[in-house]
Amino acid sequence: MHKHIQRLVGTALLAAMIFVATMLLSVPLPGSGYGNFGDVFVITAAFFLGPGWGFAAAAIGSALADIVLGFALYAPATFVIKGCMALVFASLCRHPRPRGWFVFSAFLSETIMVGGYFFFECLLYSPSSALANIPGNLAQGAFGLILSSAIVIAASASKPIMQYAAAWKKK
Repeated sequence: MHKHIQRLVGTALLAAMIFVATMLLSVPLPGSGYGNFGDVFVITAAFFLGPGWGFAAAAIGSALADIVLGFALYAPATFVIKGCMALVFASLCRHPRPRGWFVFSAFLSETIMVGGYFFFECLLYSPSSALANIPGNLAQGAFGLILSSAIVIAASASKPIMQYAAAWKKK
């Protein structure tokens, strides 16, 4: 029970960090939606929490930010998209890999974000509106890719951090 509560608290803390990072800088995109810093912590949370709990932190923190920022219509899609980003990244990085693998995994995760919002906005609005948001989503994805890769690579180079992360995932 104690380990479960620790995991729940850690997940809530990372969800709160994702929420705050998403809210700190939200830049409206030309078609609809907004760009933000949340992806940096979506990937970081996935690295530290693993697939399941990483999904929860990313999905909840990001969807709550949508609701608070006035984009409640996006919240269900954001829940799925950001959760899947974390799930894919954490699943690909479960076992020790070369450092470049983190960058590749983050790239795939950001591709899920860009593609997921494009598909959602095509259904919600129109393909032309969805196309208008691709540059902003690509910029957000590039920023998230670069910063989260730097954080994860730096963390993976630290033996104490990696031991902590491995122990955390086993709890």
